[in-house]
Amino acid sequence: MIARVVATVGGVGNLPGAPGTWGSLAAIPLTVGLHWIGEAPFVVGVTILLFALGWWSASRHPGSDGGDPSEIVIDEVVGQMIALWPLSIGLWLSDAPSNVFPWPGWVGGFLMFRFFDIVKPPPVSWVDRPGALWIMLDDVVAGALAAAVVLLAAGIAHG
Repeated sequence: MIARVVATVGGVGNLPGAPGTWGSLAAIPLTVGLHWIGEAPFVVGVTILLFALGWWSASRHPGSDGGDPSEIVIDEVVGQMIALWPLSIGLWLSDAPSNVFPWPGWVGGFLMFRFFDIVKPPPVSWVDRPGALWIMLDDVVAGALAAAVVLLAAGIAHG
C-alpha cells in the first residue's frame, strides 16, 4: 500500500491523460517549496531520498519488472527535480532570497525534461530498460540533460 502511494505520488499517476506530465507538474511546486525551506542543499538531498524511495516503490509495483507502468510517476518527479537543480543551486550560490524562483527557469526546465523524457534520445534510451532501477534512471538521465539545457540557457541569458 505505501509502495503504491509513493510510486504514484499519492495518486497523481492515476490522473487521466498523461500521467508523466502530471508527475512532472507536481514536482514543480514541490521543488519550489523545498527551495524555500532549505534552498539547494535541501532540494538535492530530498531528490536523492526520493530516488531511493522511488526505486524501492517501483520494485514492489506490479508490472515494473517488464516495463515502466504509466501510473508510476515518482521517476518523473525525481527527473523534474534534477532538471530544476541549476535554478535552485544558482539562486543559492548568488544569495538570492529563498522565496525567489523565477518562472523562465522552471518553465524551461519543465519543457526540456518532458522533451527528453518523451523523445528519449541517447543517452536516455540507453538506460530505458525494464526493472525498478531503470524506471528511475531513464528519468534521472533525462533530468540531467534538461538541467544542462537550463544551465546553458541561464548562462546565455545572464552572461
